[in-house]
Parts: sequence; structure tokens; C-alpha cells
Amino acid sequence: MQQDSLVEYGSRRVIITITAIFCALLEIVDTTIVNVALNDMKGNLGATLNEVGWVITAYAIGNVIIVPMTSWLSQQFGRRNYFAASIVIFTLFSFLCGNAHDIWTLVFFRFVQGLGGGALLVTSQTIITESYPPEKRGTAQAIYGLGVIIGPTLGPPLGGYIVENFSWPYIFYINIPIGIIATILTILYVRSPKYGEKKAAKDIDWLGIALLATSVGSLQYVLERGQEDDWFASPLITTLGVTFIFGLFFFIWRELTTKNPIVELRVLKNGNLRIGTILSFIMGFGLYGSTFIIPLYTQSTLGWTAQQSGALMIPAALTTAFMMPIIGQLLQKGAPKQILVAIGMVLFFGYSFWGYKILTPDTGKDAFFWMLILRGLGMGMLFIPITTLALSSLKGQQIGQGAAFTGMMRQLGGSFGIALITTFMARQNMVHRNDLVTRLDANSALVQQRVAGSQHNFMAHGLPPDQALKTAYTTLDFAVNKQAQILSYMDVFLYLGLMFLVCVPFVLMVKDKKQKIDLSEAMH
Repeated sequence: MQQDSLVEYGSRRVIITITAIFCALLEIVDTTIVNVALNDMKGNLGATLNEVGWVITAYAIGNVIIVPMTSWLSQQFGRRNYFAASIVIFTLFSFLCGNAHDIWTLVFFRFVQGLGGGALLVTSQTIITESYPPEKRGTAQAIYGLGVIIGPTLGPPLGGYIVENFSWPYIFYINIPIGIIATILTILYVRSPKYGEKKAAKDIDWLGIALLATSVGSLQYVLERGQEDDWFASPLITTLGVTFIFGLFFFIWRELTTKNPIVELRVLKNGNLRIGTILSFIMGFGLYGSTFIIPLYTQSTLGWTAQQSGALMIPAALTTAFMMPIIGQLLQKGAPKQILVAIGMVLFFGYSFWGYKILTPDTGKDAFFWMLILRGLGMGMLFIPITTLALSSLKGQQIGQGAAFTGMMRQLGGSFGIALITTFMARQNMVHRNDLVTRLDANSALVQQRVAGSQHNFMAHGLPPDQALKTAYTTLDFAVNKQAQILSYMDVFLYLGLMFLVCVPFVLMVKDKKQKIDLSEAMH
């Protein structure tokens, strides 16, 4: 079989595996590493908070546009050439990002960096998988899965350390030495499968590319910026929402009617792939949503530094790392994939419900430890089984096309997750605040007592009586706001957990084809 010619042994396989993992990590870490540096960028580049948010948005849009095209681009240019070119683009634009002197130049460089980065994530999985013989492919998936799950967790602590000890451009500069080494190793060691003929320029589905970029780019913008721009009260968000709907409609029509589609949609006729795609979306929602919500809570409510809140996530990431090879082995021994996914979802519900129970205005660091270990176990049991379940009844080239869908849906699930959580929290905050305020009767003896106690305290610190009374009311208002925030975080944890729990019966109904699946062609 032609694919087996790509199997590597000994030191070659080790070098290829390390190269591919570093590339996947570079891409994923870069998705979250900038989150903690936005404040410094804002001051340094003289940008508003709204403008600096574009540094994250542009990268995500670049990522989502390129992922579905990766299979086709690998065939056009040869996988090794395409992979090496993607690393060069990513590395070069990392350097340019660090050197940007105004916000919109940085945003443009981040968009192009995202185009390079999307390919790293998808292609590195294929390269790792095809370097291992069929009987070790579960292990290969586990090794790749480590990067996908651990990457979002590594970003904030690493970014926090760099920003506190150096300056923000260094969060981009650290990519450069790794990128240079990865490019050299790719050219020396990675081999391309033999594809059919390349498409001539006139046969390329340029319209499909334009429609895909327009619709997916518009959707990503709406998700990333919707809450900040007050959703459909903004003419731009409304226009892009409509653009996405029409763009998607014409893209589907085009891909189903053209001779050489850029994305093969017919593969979605497969039932297991459809379910796997939905599960990938939900997993992305949970993975990125919970990676977003915990640092937000610990920094904004508990007052931790970026480094402290990032370090909190490390034990969970290590637990996932420990679980991955075990799950890979279980799958190779024939463990039912739906059972593993169902257990993973129940564990994730347990983690969310635990979070719902322990959140307070001053929860201690130790309270998070076992809860996050449970999250690590749950995530470890979801990633590989969902990928293999999605591809379990596909054959040949369909596997690569199907895997591109699961990759894109995981990314989009993360974007949907963060957008919905941000919006939901803003709404819930208002609801809880209003509810708490109506319960605070200004004439109540308890309220009067508290205000008087605060007033005396401030007077003891030298404030005049009227100023002390005003400060006492401000402090009470702050306490109400903080309590409303806590209740909103609790709601997010509870509903996130329930979403996973509701999926369990549907997962158990999936028919698992017992044939041996060849993941070697995943994500060309």
C-alpha cells in the first residue's frame, strides 16, 4: 500500500514526531499566548481595547479560512513543500508581528501568521500518523492529541512570564528559533505521499476558495466581535451575518456542482462523520470555553496574575498527557469508542458541576486542584475517540477530507464557545445584579448596619463623615457587582456541564463499525 512507504523507523521517526509536535504547539500556543499581553500592546501601540482585540480576531480568521483548504493545498504543492512553506510564513510573520509599530500593521501580520498557522495544525497530524505503522496509529493520535489539548493551557502562563520579565514582542520572537529548526528538519526528513496530477490553474475552484474565505471569515468575525459591538445592533455585524448565510449557501451549492471542489462535501453523507463533526464542535466548545473562563475568573475576581492563573491549569494538562497514551492503547485493543466518549462527557460534567459548587469571591488555589484533574481526565477521554469515531467508516481519500471537517469544527466550536460565554455572562451579570439590588432594602436594619460599619471604618482612616458614607455605599455596590459576577460564572459552569451531559445518550446510540480504521490518510 502506498501509504506504508511513509512509515519511518528509529531516529528518523523521533525527529519527524518532534518536528510535527513543535509545529502544532507553535500554532496552538499562539492562539492564547497574546491574551495576557493585550494590555501592554494597548499602551505601547496607542490602541483602544476594541482595536487591540483584533490581534486575536485576525489570527482566528486566518486559521479558520485555511483549515478546510489544507487537504487540497497539500495535493497541489506536495505535502512537504506546503508544510515547510507554512512554517516559513508563520516564522517570518512572527518576526514582523514583534516589529509592528502600529496596531493595524500588527493585525495584518497576525492574519497572515494565522494563514500559515492553520496548516501547521492540520498537516502535523497527518505527518505524525503516517510515520507510524498501522498497529501504532492509536499511539500516534495520542502524541498529536497532547499538542492540541495542552497548547491552549500553555499559552497564558508562558505569555505571562514573557510579559512580566521581558516585553510583549518576545511572545512572537520565541517562535523564530523553533520555526527555523522546524523548517530545516522538515526539508531534510519529511516525505510527501505520491498524489495524482496537480490541477491546472484553469481547473482550480477559485470561486469556491473565495466563497469559503468570505463565509467562514464573516462568521469568525461575528463570533469574535459580536458581544463587543452589541451584536445585531451593529450594522457591520448584521451585514457580515447576512454575508455568512449567503456565502455558505452559495459555497455548498458550488462544491456540490463543480467538477473539482476545493472541499469535498459529499463525504458528510457518512453518518458517523456527521456525528463526529458535531462532537468535535462540542469538544472545542468545552475545551476552549473552559480554558477561557478559568483564567478570566481567577484574574478578574480573585485578583491573580496571568502567571498564577496559567500555572493553575498545568496539572490538568499533565493529567491529559498521562491519559492520552492509555486511551490510544485501549482503542487499539478494541475498546468501544462511544463508551469512552460517553465517560469523558460524564467526567466533564463532573468537573463543571464541581466548579459550580466551589466558586466564591475568595476561593483558594487548593480548591481547584482535583476539579481540574477531573477536567484533564475528561478531555483525555474525548479527543482520540471522537476523531477515530468520526473516521471509523470512511475509506481512502475520504478519511483526509473527513478529518479536515472535524479539525475545522473543533476550531469553530472554540470560537462559538467563547462568543456565547462572553455574551451569556454579560446578560446574566445584569440579571443577577438587578435581582440582588431589589433584595437590598435601603431601610433594612441589616443594610443600614453594614453601611454604618463601613462608614465608621473609613472615618477611622481619616475620611470626613460625608465622604466616608459615600465610600461605604460605593463599597457595597462593588460587593453587589462582584457577587453578580460570581453567580454568572456559576451559571456558565453549570450550563457547560449540562450541555455535555445531554450529549451522552446520543453518543451511546452511535453504531460503531468494528473494521480496523486506517488513520494514515487523515487530514492530507
